[in-house]
Amino acid sequence: MANTSDGVIPQRVDWDAQAAGFDEEPDHGLRAPEVRRAWADRLRAWLPERASDVLDLGCGTGSLSLLAAEQGHRVTGVDSAPAMLDRARAKLAGRDARFLLGDAAAPPVGERRYDVVLVRHVLWTLPEPARVLRHWRDLLRPGGRLVLVEGVWGTVSPVGIPAGRLTALLAPLAAEVRLERLSDEPLLWGKAVDDERYAVVALLPPLPGHRAKADPDAP
Repeated sequence: MANTSDGVIPQRVDWDAQAAGFDEEPDHGLRAPEVRRAWADRLRAWLPERASDVLDLGCGTGSLSLLAAEQGHRVTGVDSAPAMLDRARAKLAGRDARFLLGDAAAPPVGERRYDVVLVRHVLWTLPEPARVLRHWRDLLRPGGRLVLVEGVWGTVSPVGIPAGRLTALLAPLAAEVRLERLSDEPLLWGKAVDDERYAVVALLPPLPGHRAKADPDAP
């Protein structure tokens, strides 16, 4: 595989085949209470305080979708693997959530718009990240936000998208771009890591004439 920020697409993974064991990774299944709590705390800081419409792209088995729903948000998850979606639907049974089969780069949501587009470890796998980011931006309502968790993994043949590259791509699309380094947070990953891991929150401007709230985290 190679860095898709340079235009090279990684080798295709059979995510349906991976679904059965996907949640065994600490940061995938969030089964350990301390890991789950760490992600819940981060998500609470990244998402709006009020109940919002969250689009979770490349949602996998729905672990982040579940945390968002538990915090009162309405969730739409999109994934290209039916087996992943089966597990996500089971996790969120009875919650205010729906799951759609489709491509994260062009989710099948029609004209519907969201307050948050949430994406973890997906953008780096997609060709033309600049184009994808513009499309995701267009799925947001005024004042909405992109919440992107990404990184660079490996030393011999590193893969991923560096934080500097992603923030540069987002700069012309958003009113404010916040970078949060996550490499030194072992509770998020269930272990210590020495590669580049980070989150970016990109805030869109509100409607013209709308007075922004004093709280920069407010939608």
